[in-house]
Amino acid sequence: MKASYLTLYEQGGLQKRISHAWELLAPCRLCPRHCGVNRLHTGKLGICRTGKRAMVASFGPHFGEESPLVGTYGSGSIFFSHCNLLCLFCQNYEISHCPEQEEGVAASPEQLAEIMVDLQEQGCHNINLITPSHVLPQILEALPFAIEKGLHLPLVYNSSGYDSVESLQILENIVDIYMPDFKFWDPEHAKQYAHAHDYPEIARLALKEMHKQVGDLVIDQNGLAMRGILIRHLIMPGCLDETEEILKFIAREISLDSYVNIMDQYHSCGKAHEVEALNRPVSSEEYQKAIQMAQQAGLKRLDQKDFSFLLKKLISMRETD
Repeated sequence: MKASYLTLYEQGGLQKRISHAWELLAPCRLCPRHCGVNRLHTGKLGICRTGKRAMVASFGPHFGEESPLVGTYGSGSIFFSHCNLLCLFCQNYEISHCPEQEEGVAASPEQLAEIMVDLQEQGCHNINLITPSHVLPQILEALPFAIEKGLHLPLVYNSSGYDSVESLQILENIVDIYMPDFKFWDPEHAKQYAHAHDYPEIARLALKEMHKQVGDLVIDQNGLAMRGILIRHLIMPGCLDETEEILKFIAREISLDSYVNIMDQYHSCGKAHEVEALNRPVSSEEYQKAIQMAQQAGLKRLDQKDFSFLLKKLISMRETD
């Protein structure tokens, strides 16, 4: 299956999308925060603390993602510094909040394109843009440079789900695979844990727009994701009522054929220890109940981690080193 952005590029439509995306930075209304900061001016930073250049924290083949993304050679992951949501319990807290360390490397469009092509040359099956919502224009600006160097892999938009519909519409026929998380159903929890009271409503609209663009996840004969939406939900301690509502929403208003990863790896990261309710891991009982809730809602395409494959891959990489 041909990556969508290649057709748009060939038709001459990609440059118009790039121009539209840059317009959203001055004043910034790229994400639902609508900070209003002119990010094109040096020193002007909003909540995401990112200016004109995207900050890259790290990149490389990633084998801890969902199996349809990992395949044999890994998902080509690019971790962007900072975030527009900033959950206090973030498991990548050092990257998203950058409290006491370098923020990453400011990448030019040409450098970001080189990273994409390098990941492709390493055999990765896709380009996995991790926390991309606040750097959408910078990513799009890099695409023509990458295409000219031979990039042809599908793009994965790996976000928190806190994305504006206006920004997502720019990505139509560019992104092949959307991978949003749906974190909170309760606005009060969204406010308490991420200072985003409107998160539940925004995420519902975002998921609907994503599904409208790409549909249910399509997996090829080799087990690789080619196009569609893959929805993540991180179970929070003591929040199974929210989990149930989120799963019902996915089943009723997105699709019963949605590919869903119900994640149980929550642990107290970042500043979560400051909130008593968050200062514990999710129990195995909570995880099993969440799976049952998904099945009761009619969801059947639930991601199953192949830990044996991951272990073999890690051992193989260690032996190679």
